[in-house]
Amino acid sequence: MKFVKNIFIALSLVFGGAAAASAEEDAIYTGLLSSEAVSGYDTVAYFTEGKAVKGSDEFSTKYMGAEWLFSSKKNLELFKKDPAKYAPQYGGYCAWAVGHGYTASGDPEAWKIVDNKLYLNYNKHVQERWSEDIPTYIKDGDKNYPGLVDLKSAK
Repeated sequence: MKFVKNIFIALSLVFGGAAAASAEEDAIYTGLLSSEAVSGYDTVAYFTEGKAVKGSDEFSTKYMGAEWLFSSKKNLELFKKDPAKYAPQYGGYCAWAVGHGYTASGDPEAWKIVDNKLYLNYNKHVQERWSEDIPTYIKDGDKNYPGLVDLKSAK
C-alpha cells in the first residue's frame, strides 16, 4: 500500500504541474505567469502570525529576482533587514519534491516552520508525506537544491 501511495504522490506531482528537474529553474519559484514569490503571500506573517496571509502590492520589494509582497510596512521592513531569515527554503519549491531530486510548485497554504526555517509543500497531502521524515527530506533537499535551480537567476 505504501508503494501505491508513493506512486500516486509522484504522479500527482508530475501531472499536477510539477517541473522537471533541471538547472533551468529560477532560484525562486514564482509560477509561469507571475513574478511574485510565494504566490504573493507574506513570508514574515508565517513567523509573526503563525498563518498564511496574502501580501499587498503596497508593501513589496525585490529579492533574488522575484517580487515579494507583505501585508504591512512592518513585515516589509523585517524582511528587508534579514530576507534569508524569512524567505522559504528551496526558493519556495516543494520541500518533498526537492528532497527527491526535482522541483514542484510550493503551495503557500501547505507550510511548516522547522528550526526557524519556512518550508512549503506542493499541497497538504504531499505535506503529510514530507512530515513522516522531515529531517531526512531536509538533509536531502539541502543537498539537491543547488543542482536543481539556476542560482544565477537570483541576481
